[in-house]
Formats: sequence, structure tokens, C-alpha cells
Amino acid sequence: MSDLKTSLREIFGFESFREGQEQTIQQLLQGQSSLAIFPTGSGKSLCYQLAALHLPKLTLVVSPLLALIKDQVDFLHSKGIAAASIDSTQGFEAQRQTIDGIRRGEIKILMVSVERFKNERFRSFIESIELSLLVVDEAHCISEWGHNFRPDYLKLPAYQKELNIPMVLLLTATATRKVKEDMCKKFAIAQNHMVQTGFYRSNLDLAVVPTSQSHKLARLLESVQGNSGAGIVYVTLQHTANEVGQYLREQGINAVSYHAGLPTEARLRIQDQFMQSEDQTVVATIAFGMGVDKANIRYVIHYDLPKSIENYSQEIGRAGRDGQASKCITLANLDGLNTVENFVYGDTPELTGIEKVIQIIQAETHGDQWEMQINTLSSSSNIRQLPLKTLLVHLEMQGVIQAKFSYYADLRYKFLVNEADILARFQGERKSFLQAVFQTGSKKRIWCEPNFKQLKQAYGAERGRAVTALEYLHENAWINLESKKITDVYQVNVARASEAHLASDLSEYFLSKEKSEIQRIANLVKFFEGEACLSKALAQHFDDAQVTSNCGHCSVCRGEIAKLRYSQKVSSPSLEDLKEFLPQLQQK
Repeated sequence: MSDLKTSLREIFGFESFREGQEQTIQQLLQGQSSLAIFPTGSGKSLCYQLAALHLPKLTLVVSPLLALIKDQVDFLHSKGIAAASIDSTQGFEAQRQTIDGIRRGEIKILMVSVERFKNERFRSFIESIELSLLVVDEAHCISEWGHNFRPDYLKLPAYQKELNIPMVLLLTATATRKVKEDMCKKFAIAQNHMVQTGFYRSNLDLAVVPTSQSHKLARLLESVQGNSGAGIVYVTLQHTANEVGQYLREQGINAVSYHAGLPTEARLRIQDQFMQSEDQTVVATIAFGMGVDKANIRYVIHYDLPKSIENYSQEIGRAGRDGQASKCITLANLDGLNTVENFVYGDTPELTGIEKVIQIIQAETHGDQWEMQINTLSSSSNIRQLPLKTLLVHLEMQGVIQAKFSYYADLRYKFLVNEADILARFQGERKSFLQAVFQTGSKKRIWCEPNFKQLKQAYGAERGRAVTALEYLHENAWINLESKKITDVYQVNVARASEAHLASDLSEYFLSKEKSEIQRIANLVKFFEGEACLSKALAQHFDDAQVTSNCGHCSVCRGEIAKLRYSQKVSSPSLEDLKEFLPQLQQK
């Protein structure tokens, strides 16, 4: 215990633990997988950061956003902790330095996105490394009953077993009882190793303000002017972020617009400016926030309705992390509901699309193997990529297909040192093998492409060994290895794929999920229009029984019961809004 307290004080600068942190860390140091459910801004990350310093091997952290990974790595570096990430934005040299540091045991924490596990080069590397802990941030993404289900997260329990990682730590701020039970079951976490702190935050004033569309800008300006300090205004669409940001600037407000349509450099610049500012207002889509750990955000305003109660809880949780009084205001009407509901319907594959996927699997299976590229399959079946990935996961769960491995359809390399000099570094069979790799491939002017079929015929070696060898040469800066067009390889149960009721069963699942998502929207409206204390109702939604009395500082407690209305006649969303809103649904 004294070692933990010393690390907490000397490295992180805290004199004491927040609620739940010490219990979670102690469980990990005793070898017990854990689930930690703390409100946004309550110190979830410290649980793995401090534990990692006292664990013998590497801690591998899976995080959903590059911005969040960057923020966490920068924070750890500021504390003198050896942490790194591997992601698609990095160049050859940066990744090589990270890999070398991990092999030498100098790096304690590695952060990656879940998609990184599909990279055969990364899998080849990480399988050779001893790991102490797998951390899954935003772990509610693993549950189909959560508000932000991501199919790739379903593979994480299998990855934990394949990589022989002894423990897992799941972190989330938003989990209903059903989601908690689902997460614990998937990772075999005992109920007594689930640590949940209260959701109630006494410094947040929650207000729902019924506002017609024509009065929104004026009411927003009034709200911003009535609150000093830095703040976030959340909107649904990118063009709304631009228009509202411009309006506020014209009124003399230090405001900037932020959304996924901006160049990466611009988004990073805005984020850095906001972290340093005392009075800036960021008008943003949900693309903004998860990578921002700013303590003194004085207000969060929802210009448009959030997507769900879970999203609302996450977004208002970014206010007042310093414990000081902060405002959370929702300018509410029903105008945007039709658009949100239409995107739920658009995420539900039609029966004909599901049948098309099954037909493609049957037609393209050779022996018992099927190879698939997601872009091509999405176009052929007319199913968007996110629901298509969900469909493939359910085909796995029903025993129709089984994911075997992923590879890049296109691999190429160029020599950074002379080929003969590379071969001179090896002897015997290893040298003969590398010669075969080089000789069976095709050589262009600069780049060379390995030919795995010819290699197997000439030398009897499998693709995996060749990729591992090329990766080793890449790590040592003797070649530069590039890869693209990821291809997923599945083993197919042909008999199961031929069952007549398969497509209809899957269609029923998606229709039930659609119904659940529509109900989630209805629950959001019911929450905002409710007569119960907003703070208490929010806690109860997340299975928190600690809040037993009204808060006294929300609009309901002030006697301001909201009744939401449409500002105008309901119409279908425009084609422009549809095109713009689709990427927003993928941001989290």
C-alpha cells in the first residue's frame, strides 16, 4: 500500500485516491480481472496507469479514438512514464522505435485501437511480447445492448486468450445493469470485482429548456453570455457547427467550430487551444470531447438533442471536473428526432441484403475458406460497413463462419540497405529462406512484391513465416515494408451457410435491435420531459441506487417541467443531411 501511495504522490501529484481507484488497483495487483464504472472525469485512467507501474510486463490499452490515445500518451509522458502508441498516422521510424522500446522492456504502456489487432504485422509482433494486463477503454462498446456497440470489440475476449494475457480491466462511464452483466460475462469477471461509484455530481446544474428552432440562436447566445469560462456547445451536423460558431463569433464570443470534416491538423490545433483557454467556446459535433481532459469547463450546452441518455451523460460529464459549479443546458425540441430515427432505420440491413451476403459466402468459398474485403462486400450487398461488421460477427456466433486471420492483399518492400548486405547477416537455413523470399518475388524499379504462392512451391514455406521475416527486416531498418487492402479470411461451415432459415433469423435480430434503438430515443425524450429530479433519474438509469433524494439544483427541482414540441411540420431529412450525418454516427 505504501508503494502505491508513494507512486500516487510522487508521479501523479495526488495525495489521496478518488473513490473506487484504490480498490480497482489492488484487485489488479492481486491478479483479479476487474470492471470499473466511474462517471466521466472521475479518474478511470489512473487505475491502469498506476497499476501498470507495479506490474512486471507490458500493459496493452485498447482505446476507441486516436485523439484519446494521443491525449493519454502525452499525459503519461508529462509524468515521466514510458508509454507509446502504434497507429496508422505514424511513420516507419516512429513505429520501429516503439517496437524496439517494447522489446527492450523500456515501455510499460502501449496504446492501440481495436482495429490494430486485424493487422497481421501487429499480431505477429504482439504475440512475441509478454503482457501483464489488457485494458479496454470505453468497454461498453463490447455490448450489443450498449449505446455505442462496435462489432470489433466482440473479438477482444478471444484476443485475450490467444495472447495469454492473464488479466483484463474494463473501463466505462456509462453502463446500465444489462450492459454490466454482458461485459462481465464476456470476460469472466466476478461480480465482486466490479467497482461502481455513484453517478451523482453535486456541482452540475442540469437544465432542460424547451426552445423552438427559431429562438435557438438567441437562447444559445443568452446562455453563453450568462456563463463565464470555457464551454462546449454540442450540435448534430457539421454545417450546424459551422453556422452556430460563426453566429457566436459575430456576437463577440470567442468561439470556434469543430467537426470530423476539418483537416487533422486543424482539429488538433483547436483542441490544443481549447486546453489552454480560459474563455473559449467550442461548437462541436460528437467528434469532440473524448480526447479532451480539461478540468475547468464551466458549461456544456446541447444545441441539438443528444443521441441517447448515455451520450448525454458522457457529454455533460466533461463539465466541472475541477469540482466547481458548472451548467449543463439542453435547448430542447423534437425537430431532430425524425432525422435520428431515419438513421436507425438506415442501419438495419434489409432481408435481401442479408441473403446477398450469404450467397456471396457460398459462391466464393473454396474448400472451406472464404476471403473478404469489407469495402467490396458492403458495395455488393448494399449494407453499410458498421451493420455489415455486426452481421459478420453474428454469422460467427451462429457457427456459419469462423475468423481465422487477416492479411494485406498487397504487400511491398524496398531495400534500405543492399540485398547482399542483408543476406550476409544470416547463415544456414535462415539465409536460404530469405534468398527464396527475395528471389520468388517480383522486382520493380524501387519496390519489390513477395509472391507467397511461388515461395511455397519453391521452398515449402507458408505466408506467415515470410511476413514475420519481412517484419523483422523492417524493424531493423534494412527494408521499408508497406501494406494495404486488408483481407479477412474465414473458415466456412458450408452446411450451416445453406440452412434455409439463416437469413430470416438474422433479419429478426436486426429488427429487434432497431426496435431497441428507437426505444432508446423515446427514453431520451421521456427523460427530458420527466417530472422526477434529473440528477436522480440519470443515476437510476445507470443502476445507481445511492441517490435517494432530489438534488435541488436541476430544472425539475426548480419546478420547470419541460414539454418538448416540434417547431414546424415534420419532414424527411434532406439528402445533404443524410450524407453529412452518417459519419457522425461513426465517431464514437
